Amino acid sequence: MVTGKEADAFLPLLRRRVPREGALIVHSAIARLSRQGYRAEAMIESFLDHLRDGHLFMPTMTWRTVTLDRPHWDEIATPSHTGILTEVFRTQYAATRSVHPTHSVAGFGKDAPRLLARHHIDDTPVSANSPYGLLRDYDTHILTIGVGLECVTAIHLPEEITNVDLYVRPRSQAELYHCRDRAGTVHDVYTRRHWRLDRDFNQFAPALQADGALEVGVIDGCPYTIVSLRDLLRHVFAALEQNPAATLSAKARAKGTDLTPSESSARPS
Repeated sequence: MVTGKEADAFLPLLRRRVPREGALIVHSAIARLSRQGYRAEAMIESFLDHLRDGHLFMPTMTWRTVTLDRPHWDEIATPSHTGILTEVFRTQYAATRSVHPTHSVAGFGKDAPRLLARHHIDDTPVSANSPYGLLRDYDTHILTIGVGLECVTAIHLPEEITNVDLYVRPRSQAELYHCRDRAGTVHDVYTRRHWRLDRDFNQFAPALQADGALEVGVIDGCPYTIVSLRDLLRHVFAALEQNPAATLSAKARAKGTDLTPSESSARPS
């Protein structure tokens, strides 16, 4: 069993919320904890200690750095831009990484290779074949550290399923990337980037908290949330069924039915 301040901080939380044989997706910004002596390696080892019979995943996104001007992505060599915790996990602990030029995910656990193997098949970043889609079949929880629901990539899944034309660029604007996996095979991957709309994912927090599905707290001054993927997606799908623009901010929704992004008003992500 791991010990130390990292284990003392995170293991009680995981024991309360996440089954040992379950799956955990971690989104993070740990600068505040790092300044207080928390080590990325020890945090990851605490997660893995709890999930010894389960799975751990972290986003290793590259949509800022892999672009049409730089269209080559490498599973091993291309760094994540989603924080130091993801890079330490990707380079020192993860067994594999999904092949995707913008929204890749690194994972550890016996089913990780299968859960990460189909990400490049579809032409949207968070499709049913993405890790976020496939993890619906597992007892999956999402932990955010130093960030909130605004960073939870899985919320793009119901967006893409229910109203892809609003949230994702059209097929005519699909971009071609050359993605090399760790075995050296190069995959030509077409992807359609998300429109960078004025979203408000944190609007789902109050209802999730009221249902007891979302835990919100603070570890040494650093905020965290933890929620079941199934509960989160159930709330988001229900909201999108009522209003196809439900993940947008109230200001954006107030525009009415004319929500189609233009080149001047929306940047892709």
